[in-house]
Amino acid sequence: MQRRQLLTALPWLAAPSFAAAPKGIRWHVITIGNLSRNRYWGESDAKPLRSAICTTTLISGEGFHLLMDPSLANKDEMAKELDRRTGRKLEDITAVFISHEHPDHYAGVEHFQKAAWYAAAPIAQMLNRGKTFTRALESAPAKLFEAIEVIATPGHSPGHHSLRFTSEGRRVVAAADAVMTRDFFLERTSYFASSDPVQGARTIERLARAADIIIPGHDNYFNL
Repeated sequence: MQRRQLLTALPWLAAPSFAAAPKGIRWHVITIGNLSRNRYWGESDAKPLRSAICTTTLISGEGFHLLMDPSLANKDEMAKELDRRTGRKLEDITAVFISHEHPDHYAGVEHFQKAAWYAAAPIAQMLNRGKTFTRALESAPAKLFEAIEVIATPGHSPGHHSLRFTSEGRRVVAAADAVMTRDFFLERTSYFASSDPVQGARTIERLARAADIIIPGHDNYFNL
């Protein structure tokens, strides 16, 4: 795809600099994800070796607590991890954002009945058609709470979206499966189950120029 076409499809790539974010944006990793098999550990892609969970991130600012990709299907475990990492309760969460349609990234969404449930429009439409949840997802605006950008990061899946924000002067991207782990990032590689590995590599390359910190989909955060 030519550069002009990329900028049209992914307008956030045209301006990697950040506007000043509201003061006080903070974030915490709630669960550190892991893969069911990891080629960088010498494991084959052919079969799973362990249960997989995704990385869950809490982003907090004035008047909101946004949880991205709630990973734990067990309500008590989700509540325990949220409390252990932040002191927050399930009912404190203002909104949930789901990055894409794979079940490990929305396993715990039903625990947050008082929160708004968001996904980018193509993901919301897909999951709503399947009546995946007890209520419909809302299509996320381009910016949530006037602080968090919803950015297209295709490759792992066509409609995949990540979140981008500034915290303490640093550019943070909660990438979900656009970046599986730090090893995948360094190699500009997508997971074996990705829909378009070539596009995935392009997305990683652009994220490398648009962030100071990456929170991957199945690993702890890392600095660039």
